[in-house]
Amino acid sequence: MKFLIRSFFKTLRVVLGPVILLKERLSRPAGLVRAQAAQDIVDKQCESLVLYHYKTCPFCMKVRQEMRRLSLPIQHLDAQAEGSNREALRQGGGLAKVPCLRITDATGSSQWLYDSDKIVAYLRGRFSASSATT
Repeated sequence: MKFLIRSFFKTLRVVLGPVILLKERLSRPAGLVRAQAAQDIVDKQCESLVLYHYKTCPFCMKVRQEMRRLSLPIQHLDAQAEGSNREALRQGGGLAKVPCLRITDATGSSQWLYDSDKIVAYLRGRFSASSATT
């Protein structure tokens, strides 16, 4: 039964994946414009963030769109296929669930934030538009 369910969802991803990617491309938000000095600070802060995602996951798309809206150059790692990215996600965060934002602090310890709504709230709180210019 588990095989049938997985097969169903794999087929669904294959069929709907291109539609989701097209929708994401057509609905790209305009990026936030900051003063160069402020953007340099944001760029430096984003070096400690990594998003684990699937390309065709609608919840991941929501997070990627918010990252574009906030002009955040966060590294993306595709964790859909078995491999080093998925294993790092499983070992570090405890789950092979996406989207997941890995937040590394100055001491090198990492926090793993799951759930698209929580990730979006975190990004909005940390990278608010208060430093933006019009």
